[in-house]
Amino acid sequence: MTDFDDTFSDGDEFDHAPLRLTVDLGALADNWRDMKKRSGKARAAAVVKADAYGMGIEDCGTTLYHAGARDFFVATVAEGVTLRPHAPEARIFVLSGIWPGQENHVFNNDLVPVIASEEQLAFWMSTLAERGDHPFALHVDTGFNRLGLPLEDALFLAEDISRPASFDPVLVLSHLACADTPSAAMNKVQLESFRRVSAAFEGVESSLSASAGIFLGPDYHFDLTRPGIALYGGEAVNDVANPMRPVAKAEARIIQVREAGEGQTVSYGGSFLLKRASRLAIASVGYADGYQRSLSGSGIPLREMGYGGAYGFINGHRVPVAGRVTMDLTIFDVTDVPDNAVRAGDYIELFGPNVPVDEVARAAGTIGYEMLTGLGLRYARQYLFDEE
Repeated sequence: MTDFDDTFSDGDEFDHAPLRLTVDLGALADNWRDMKKRSGKARAAAVVKADAYGMGIEDCGTTLYHAGARDFFVATVAEGVTLRPHAPEARIFVLSGIWPGQENHVFNNDLVPVIASEEQLAFWMSTLAERGDHPFALHVDTGFNRLGLPLEDALFLAEDISRPASFDPVLVLSHLACADTPSAAMNKVQLESFRRVSAAFEGVESSLSASAGIFLGPDYHFDLTRPGIALYGGEAVNDVANPMRPVAKAEARIIQVREAGEGQTVSYGGSFLLKRASRLAIASVGYADGYQRSLSGSGIPLREMGYGGAYGFINGHRVPVAGRVTMDLTIFDVTDVPDNAVRAGDYIELFGPNVPVDEVARAAGTIGYEMLTGLGLRYARQYLFDEE
């Protein structure tokens, strides 16, 4: 049987990878410090769910811990287990709570489940009765209608003298539905509801705001804030200049640069008609890599509705996507780039410091969160950190 080489041993894999993702850990740390400062008297946690928004929970968790974060939020118990070695003395909150069969992971890794329903609360109380005290948080719904105990049920529970002695949360939290739109009336409605919760659970720390809520000001900060997307350089607030440093740069290698004549069409469906003799760069990225089909330059509903397609960036030039994005390949029109400034083997920036991720997301009809968390498995990664 033939022995196959399954490693990249010739040089640096990152240097010749078809796709690569550069994560600036120095920018990540700076963004956390920025959100810590904006949180005022409140402590700033770090949200690292979804593999740290696609950036890598191990490296990002370590960086944020060294920057000073001592409270972390993950979505699942498995994420908490992965994070624990990289944030050894931190409190790690699990937003999805706990289910039967996860008790050992929660206790052995000192995770803090966020109890979000009557069913979870009943299970957790029975678990504590059997295994002894362990910290937990309580999620209260103040109008989002997603997770959390109903407001009135939580207020009743706070005053219920017959509740189990083990009912002693270390944190009560809620989540804002419209914080990314500062003028939304819903923000003040939820704030007033959460103030009732915080007052009812006197002596228990409280948390209401994620990234966007922090920008709403001190009234929304309470004891602990939960910055997420802002840490990774994404826009937290609509229609406001983004003050955060970009963290992620995604690039694809150009496989071929080809000439095409006026009147020819490009990609599936023939929907992109060339109006001049053109040069086309075919890049090794597609919707299998999170570069969504809705970023196409033509042939999809968003373009037919008049919304512009995505751009890449190469050697000082912004270049548009031509035709439809396909599974593994995307075509960029590089006609306006000088001949000697683009060739096969070069890398084109898909998003990063020159093409903000949220700009690309808008071209896809989505948000930066989805662009970052939707990155596929084929990106070689490089982590940068500027030593002080």
